[in-house]
Amino acid sequence: MGRNLGAGRFIIVSNREPFVHERQGGRIICTQPAGGVTSALNPLLNWCSGVWIAHGSGSADRDAVDSNSRVLVPPEHPAYTLRRVWITEKLRQQYYNGLANRGLWPLCHSAYQRPRFSSVEWNSYRQVNEIFARAVLEEAAEEPATVFIQDYHFALLPRMLKARNPRLTVAHFWHIPWPSPETFSAFPWKEELLDGLLGNDLLGFQLKQHCTNFLDSVDQTNGELIDKKHGRVFGGANVTTVRPFPIGIDFDGHCEIADSPQTRSAMEDWKRRIGPGVRLGIGIDRMDYTKGIPERIRALDLFLHRHPAWREKLIFVQVGVPSRTDIPEYRSLANEISELIAAVNARWQTDTWRPIQFVAENLPPEEMIALHRIAAFCLLTPLHDGMNLVAKEFIASRSDLDGVLVLSRFAGASGELDAAVLVNPFSEEEIAEGIGTALSLCQAERKKRMSRMRAVVQANNIYKWAMDILSALVHSASTGGEARISEAAQRSGALAEVSFA
Repeated sequence: MGRNLGAGRFIIVSNREPFVHERQGGRIICTQPAGGVTSALNPLLNWCSGVWIAHGSGSADRDAVDSNSRVLVPPEHPAYTLRRVWITEKLRQQYYNGLANRGLWPLCHSAYQRPRFSSVEWNSYRQVNEIFARAVLEEAAEEPATVFIQDYHFALLPRMLKARNPRLTVAHFWHIPWPSPETFSAFPWKEELLDGLLGNDLLGFQLKQHCTNFLDSVDQTNGELIDKKHGRVFGGANVTTVRPFPIGIDFDGHCEIADSPQTRSAMEDWKRRIGPGVRLGIGIDRMDYTKGIPERIRALDLFLHRHPAWREKLIFVQVGVPSRTDIPEYRSLANEISELIAAVNARWQTDTWRPIQFVAENLPPEEMIALHRIAAFCLLTPLHDGMNLVAKEFIASRSDLDGVLVLSRFAGASGELDAAVLVNPFSEEEIAEGIGTALSLCQAERKKRMSRMRAVVQANNIYKWAMDILSALVHSASTGGEARISEAAQRSGALAEVSFA
């Protein structure tokens, strides 16, 4: 322990914590929650040993920490410190369910869900950012440190930190899309939100288009001096560099789980449940209106209508991980999906076969990956998605070089994974055709496509992503920090050369 990236301590800030302590049957258990952000960043802190600051949400979280709200994680092999932040339920409702997920989330996603803005919720959002700022400043202890902020929950945090400790190097990754400047202009507190983000030394997005949208939003809103060619904004207190950094996964770690005895056992269990001679299609998503699940179910119905020969020969397993269940729009979506699946099954099922099996829970990694490994195709059709790490996880699981990825053109991952069968998620006809293509590709073509995509996912892994972001901050990093970033890249198999100027 004790290895740092950059200057001083390395601190990650996110809303969701990487480990949750819960009470079960009179004892405390520690689990790793679902989520692309936490699963992607956990391997980085496992290696470099820093501090992760996040909202404590588990029923036994307070019992697991020390007097300073800290606990070492992961539980089986402690590698870094988790610092929990406590917020009231009222604040959580207004900041997280309110401003963040009924305001910013639909504003940034082109999924045609109207955003909802409330000044009360904006004040709560500001207050929570302030609470997190105090925690970061305590962990940095007025010393230089590298702070890596995650996502749209903390747009105001960078400026708060810089104002109180200018020695901090602050990077921020915005995991979701950034909307067009016309769309962003609907946000009532746009000037304050942009000023908060411009407190960063580095602001990262998934795609170049998102960077362009952000710079155009600044240009039209704040009137800052902008160098669009080099992606820089010159503010009064600091310069903010804006760049794309497509996020990856822990490819080697994922492959290790995919080849584990537990996964192989889960594969056999799933095969028995599906039955002999039946092809399997899968969809794995959080239950979110941006994921295009209703359109996907209707497309499966259309596919069966057009290709009745697949009756009793194809089963589609849709895993829908419950998400934001206390937000009305999400409860309505869950009901819609359940009703759609019931209707399609009623239309097509026989005494021994139902075309769609719905799993409304977060499965253990081994079971999820087992589905990856035995599926003929994986159908991921988000209406708009910053990246979509499930697509990359499916590819990493397929060491057999088989299986077909059917992917939305509007997922950020589609730019890297262009060997997938790409579809318009708003077109049920196109999705149905994509399913037909996936089931008809010959083995040689499947192998060629999967080999190409696996090479991309392996090269652009989570360590390369982190290396690219942190090396962009190298002007404030020590020589030792630079060397450790390079070592992290080598350990992860990243082959790209990085110049540390």
